[in-house]
Amino acid sequence: MDLPAWLPQLVAAILAAVLAITLHEAAHGYAALGLGDDTAQRMGRLSLNPLRHVDRVGTILVPGVLLLSQLLTVGRVEFMFGWAKPVPVDILRLRHPRQGMMLVAAAGPAMNFVLAWLAGLALHPVEAWDPTGSADSNPVVYFLALFILSNLVLGLFNLLPMPPLDGGRIVAGLLPRALALPYMQLERWGILIVLFGVFLLPRLTDGFDPVGWALRNVVGWAFDLVLTLSGNA
Repeated sequence: MDLPAWLPQLVAAILAAVLAITLHEAAHGYAALGLGDDTAQRMGRLSLNPLRHVDRVGTILVPGVLLLSQLLTVGRVEFMFGWAKPVPVDILRLRHPRQGMMLVAAAGPAMNFVLAWLAGLALHPVEAWDPTGSADSNPVVYFLALFILSNLVLGLFNLLPMPPLDGGRIVAGLLPRALALPYMQLERWGILIVLFGVFLLPRLTDGFDPVGWALRNVVGWAFDLVLTLSGNA
């Protein structure tokens, strides 16, 4: 029996996303450990095992619903969204709590951007082995391109200035304490606000598609930048 044409692409996309998410979360844990907080290590979350970072809703339910709904309606996967279980960080254990929390938050996106650049560098030996290869004809090139894209989407998305995303924690560290505390109160509603902006708002306002705009502009520009910085453009 022939496999569906989309199955190898789906497997490659899942593998690229899992690697990007796992190393993103591990970066948070190792940064916290280096800054004085061993909470993730004591709880067994300082790990490169993807299963340790699985969130039942964000890693399984939401991506699963998106996957099935797109395959059943348009026959292909055009957009995926999800999240992992956050690595536990005790801000009070950090040597400099506010500044330390900023660095811990920034470590995740920073890891993603470094991984994207390393994947860009990895294209060179692949192209030397297969000079005419492209993402359409060479599965390794296809996976590396997906890996670059996954890391850029994850890193840039997490820099949105909304708690509990990493960008929200960075902003909280930059704000005066009197503003940082009420700002962090948004954390309990942050994911709902993000989901509203990603899924509901485009359907309620005709022509307003922030995710599509970001994919076409910010992520596209970042992808070109990675290729340039890795000597591929």
